[in-house]
Amino acid sequence: MGLTFDYPPGATPLDPDEVQGLIPKHISTLGQLNEWEYQNILEAQQWVSGLRRTDLLSLDFMRVLHKRMFGNTWRWAGEFRTSEKSIGVAPEQISVRLKMLSDDIVVQQQYNSYPPLERAARFHHRLVLIHPFPNGNGRFSRMMADLILVRSGHPAFSWGEGDLVNAGDTRSRYIAALQAADAGNYGTLLEFLRINA
Repeated sequence: MGLTFDYPPGATPLDPDEVQGLIPKHISTLGQLNEWEYQNILEAQQWVSGLRRTDLLSLDFMRVLHKRMFGNTWRWAGEFRTSEKSIGVAPEQISVRLKMLSDDIVVQQQYNSYPPLERAARFHHRLVLIHPFPNGNGRFSRMMADLILVRSGHPAFSWGEGDLVNAGDTRSRYIAALQAADAGNYGTLLEFLRINA
């Protein structure tokens, strides 16, 4: 398979075994892959818009959502990663950490520990840090954060109203905001979302 992937800054490269899971055989560049995944994600957004499920924070739902987002693209869509990455917890910790995150967000909602926008931003950041899937974690985490916001009566984030997939100013600011949150400073991420939401 002659794939030429020139990953933008902050992207997590796929392992050769994961690349073998690509379903459409006509794709040979990262640009073609991004376009194909984008169409798959649009279908998932339509599916989510009519969703009435109440188990959005369950591991089962997260797997189903990821499969809906990337199931036309990757054979392993919806399966937690088994490989180490430059970001993310050890593969054997993924389920445990996702359960902890889900439990935390339920308690935060119950006790209104953070304002809804901050709660969703913190959830997004932690979900990205866990990095549960081989690919698509940023896009998956953004959709999950939007679901939490919408279900609590707020509009979804606009995520900078720019391109977060390809290299550029919006992606650079987004990555910088996530890195600041890695150090415990959520102000940059919240500012990014407030300015652009």
